[in-house]
Amino acid sequence: MKIRVLSLFSGCGGMDLGLLGGFKFLGKNFKKNNFEIVQAIDNDHRVLHLYNKNFKKVAELKNIIEKPSNEFKPHDLLIGGFPCQSFSVVAQNPKRLGFKDEKGKLFFEICRILRFAKPRCFLVENVKGLLSANNGQAFDLIIQEFQSSGYFVKYKLLNSSEFGIPQKRERIFIIGFLEKKDFEDFEFPNPTTLSKDSKIPLRDVIDKEENANEKLFFSAKALEGLKKTKHFKSMNKGRAQDINLPCNTVGSHLAKVSLNSTDPVLAIGDRYRMFSPREVARIQSFPEDFKLASLRQWNYIALGNAVPPVMMWYIAIQIQKVLAKK
Repeated sequence: MKIRVLSLFSGCGGMDLGLLGGFKFLGKNFKKNNFEIVQAIDNDHRVLHLYNKNFKKVAELKNIIEKPSNEFKPHDLLIGGFPCQSFSVVAQNPKRLGFKDEKGKLFFEICRILRFAKPRCFLVENVKGLLSANNGQAFDLIIQEFQSSGYFVKYKLLNSSEFGIPQKRERIFIIGFLEKKDFEDFEFPNPTTLSKDSKIPLRDVIDKEENANEKLFFSAKALEGLKKTKHFKSMNKGRAQDINLPCNTVGSHLAKVSLNSTDPVLAIGDRYRMFSPREVARIQSFPEDFKLASLRQWNYIALGNAVPPVMMWYIAIQIQKVLAKK
């Protein structure tokens, strides 16, 4: 019997694809796992456009706040990357974690579902900054809220570049189990590319043909404007990527990237260009057959917010070992 999964904030499906497995990335096969997505939900039609192009299970366009607890299908595992913006701006009232903020409410909605459905396990993902938000108070309260929902909880900060992905992307993963034995049996995956020599460089996923795509290049006017600012000196020390190393973190900001932003770009001679959507997909470890949208900005938003499928695959293997015991 397959392990039933409820996917919240499903986005374009990075977590879902990693759980399911059965894909190839950079010549390596990631075998199918014993999971089944029984329900997927997100409230952004742009990201769901990609999801529904790539998965048999059609995702539902809805805000989970509007969905009664009994309308979520029975599941063994709940997954999702909940929005974190409100947790960084609630210093005035940390005990409520931004509950007055619409996005802050979404974390509590996860706990509402956990308390009602009581799946054996949950896994949520968020940015590294969640650990230090409000001097760590926000994170401590999040863990306490999960524990008060009836779960034994552990967490770990993982870096994508240590799992065969050409990107230095650090994310916190929080996992909880209803049963203490499951909690004790679970271990986060060990890195597969920990040494410097074993890491996948950016050059392995860059399409040289895109260097002829003028739509990706910043204008001469933009470059001249940048030269007049203090940011220009830092271009080749961080934002302009060294293709012999893993890329810096790509995000949804790529939809609005500028030379004054901190998002990674490529230096081609004395010019700079943004990554193409397919290059971003590769940086995030999506397979070549993952279908993209025709609108470039929709791709950047969806892919930039995604969990790298390869990273999720390694976590999925560890979860499967535990949940398959019953």
